[in-house]
Amino acid sequence: MAVSARRGTPLTLQEILGTALRLIDAGGVESLSMRKLAAELDVNPMSLYHHVANKTELIRTLCLNVALLLQLPPDDGAPWPDQLRALAHAYRRLARTHPSLWRYVHHHPEVTMPRQGGLWDVLDRIMRDAGTPEEERKRMADVLHAFVSGFVLAENLGHIAEEESDLAFDTAIDLITAGLRAHR
Repeated sequence: MAVSARRGTPLTLQEILGTALRLIDAGGVESLSMRKLAAELDVNPMSLYHHVANKTELIRTLCLNVALLLQLPPDDGAPWPDQLRALAHAYRRLARTHPSLWRYVHHHPEVTMPRQGGLWDVLDRIMRDAGTPEEERKRMADVLHAFVSGFVLAENLGHIAEEESDLAFDTAIDLITAGLRAHR
C-alpha cells in the first residue's frame, strides 16, 4: 500500500482554495466536487469539512479570495474617468482570468456577498467624484456593473470578435464616461 504524500502535512484553507480554483479554471464549477477536490489534494473528503461546511461555502470563500485579487484603482486624485477606466479594466481582467468562476457567480447569487466593500466602495467613490448625487449612486453603480458584466459575458460567449474586443471595450467605457458626464 502506497503511503500518502500528505501524511503529517496539515491541510490549509489556502491550499484547498488554490486547488479548487485550479480545478474550476480547468473544468468549470459544475465539474468540481468535494470528492474530486479531496482526491486532488490526496486527503480524505471529510478533511475538507474541517475548513468549509459545503461546496457553496467553499465557492463563496473562493469568490471572496479571488475578489481580493482585483486591482482597485487607488484614491490618488486621478480624474474620475481614468479611475473608472482602470476599475473596468481590472474587473474585465479578473473575469477573463477566471471565466468559469465569473460565469458561475453571475448565475448563482447564493455564493456572492452583499454589494459592499472593495469594488463597490471604489465605484461609489468614483460616482461621487463624477458628481453623481448620493441618492443615485447605488442605482448608477448597479447599472455600470451590469453594463460591464454584460460586455464581459458577450465577450466570454464569443459574441464579440477577440481581435476587436479590446477596442470594443474601450469604446464601451468611453460611452459610459460620456453618459455619466451628460447625466450630471
